[in-house]
Amino acid sequence: MKKTSTLIMAFGLGLSLLPYSVLGAVPAAEVAKLGVTLTPLGGEMAGNAEGSIPAWTGGLPVDAAPVTSNGFPGDPFADEQPLFIITAQNMEQHEDKLSPGMIAMFKRYPDTFKMPVYPSHRTASVPKDIEEKAKISAANTTLIESGNGLNNFTESRYYAFPIPQNGLEVIWNHLTRYRGGNLRRMYVQAAPQANGAYSLVSFVDDVAFPDFMPDLSAENAANLLLMFKQRVTAPSRLAGNVLLVHDSLDQIKSPRMAWVYNAGQRRVRRAPQVAYDGPGTAADGMRTSDNFDMYNGAPDRYDWKLVGKREMYIPYNNFRLLDPSLKYADLLKVGHTNQDLARYEMHRVWEVEATLKAGERNIYAKRTFYVDEDTWTIVLSDLYDGRGQLWRVGEAKAMPYYQRQIPAFAFEAQYDLQAGRYIATGLSNEEKEFVQFDIKATAADFTPAALRSTGIR
Repeated sequence: MKKTSTLIMAFGLGLSLLPYSVLGAVPAAEVAKLGVTLTPLGGEMAGNAEGSIPAWTGGLPVDAAPVTSNGFPGDPFADEQPLFIITAQNMEQHEDKLSPGMIAMFKRYPDTFKMPVYPSHRTASVPKDIEEKAKISAANTTLIESGNGLNNFTESRYYAFPIPQNGLEVIWNHLTRYRGGNLRRMYVQAAPQANGAYSLVSFVDDVAFPDFMPDLSAENAANLLLMFKQRVTAPSRLAGNVLLVHDSLDQIKSPRMAWVYNAGQRRVRRAPQVAYDGPGTAADGMRTSDNFDMYNGAPDRYDWKLVGKREMYIPYNNFRLLDPSLKYADLLKVGHTNQDLARYEMHRVWEVEATLKAGERNIYAKRTFYVDEDTWTIVLSDLYDGRGQLWRVGEAKAMPYYQRQIPAFAFEAQYDLQAGRYIATGLSNEEKEFVQFDIKATAADFTPAALRSTGIR
């Protein structure tokens, strides 16, 4: 049976039927709980009664383990062994702590899918100034009418609703979570066939935020969430293609803007398809645009329901999956990624259900998201087709970049139960460098005119 927290019952679900325009900006007495009975980001400070979830005590220190010369974080828990391993044979003993998607994976791959369950560690932390900004958000930020944007958020810009009152506010926390400021990451994506054969697509992503673009005008910064630029570097038939996205806070006032540069044609074009269920870049039809980062973009096509908070086994502290001594072939197996290397722990998650509105279009008629209480990262997703059948299962192999105090993940994967295939995005083990932070970026770097020069680097 699912466990619903007292906090949600007392403060959240009772308000979830109110119009979105009256929600947000919780009372001062609730804000005061942040850093006392709640973590600075809004998770429950205490552990659970059984002791399987420990209390949060500040997360990992920045020197938790040695970091490689090219920036890859080491594993602070390398010596730990699993408490037990869930398989298709013993799955029923643990069903109340599993998502429907994970249960479906055991049934789809009974001989190979497994979940090694380790001791739980609440390792997440963010810098002190981000904690303070989350408190500002809690006291000031509200949803715009209809819920598809944010008011009074530009003073804080992180974790819009640390004490959420409905499902949409939980999702906005995922969208506005701290990612370490401007960054550049090099990684690969693979979409193995049912027989395990795959080709790698290599990317370089640049992400920039309003607070860290000195030439961005106050007017343009006021409604900007982030700017994103993605360059394909391999294979040669795709190399040089570039995607540019501008995401806004009020997505009714200013919807997402996107452009693509096609290296073969040497042309920049608007790309309205880079949103919602438009095809993901070089994904072989295995993910949509809004599957990237587990979920991104405007939430306006769905009705959002806060189901509650529950204890679950979720992917967590997956440092081993980021080990630079591993090859991509070590991770990419038939049907799913290498579960021998995976790590799951018991944690509390917010469960949010999204149902497609009447008259709206998306290939997913319903989605269920499981959001880690300590980081506001979507760690699992169950995606249903128009017939109501569970179609795809998403996983973010969560882990913190403790040296920078950034909640993150080793990579994300999405498993297609019907096709017997999957896509893995964000693999970086064989890259020359880990994610680069503190990248200097200007608004001029993220304009359509700049795409051509980006593509020919």
